[in-house]
Amino acid sequence: MSDIKNITEALIKFRNERDWEQFHNPKDLAVALNIEAGELLENFLWKSSEEAKKDKVKEELADVFAYALLLAEKYDFDVKEIVLEKIKKNGEKYPVEKAKGTAKKYTEL
Repeated sequence: MSDIKNITEALIKFRNERDWEQFHNPKDLAVALNIEAGELLENFLWKSSEEAKKDKVKEELADVFAYALLLAEKYDFDVKEIVLEKIKKNGEKYPVEKAKGTAKKYTEL
C-alpha cells in the first residue's frame, strides 16, 4: 500500500471518528484547502522566506496536504497518477529548450 493511501486512510479514520464527513463535500474541501493555503501564505507576510517560522509553515502545509488528499479521495483520483499526468502536460507546455531559466508563462515562450 502506498504512503499516500495510508495517509488518506488515516485522515478518513480521523474524520469519520468525529462524524465530520457530513461537512466534507468537494466544494467545502476546496474552500478549506484555499483557506489553509492562505494561512500558509500568512507565515511569509512582510518577511523574507528565511524569517518565516518553520514549525508554523510545516503545520499549515500539513493542513493543505490533508485537505488536498481528502478532496482527491472524494473524486476517486489517484494522487500519484494525476500529479504525474500534470508533470507530463507541463513538460509539453514548458519544453526545456524554451523554458529553462525563465519564469515566463508558456504563452510567452
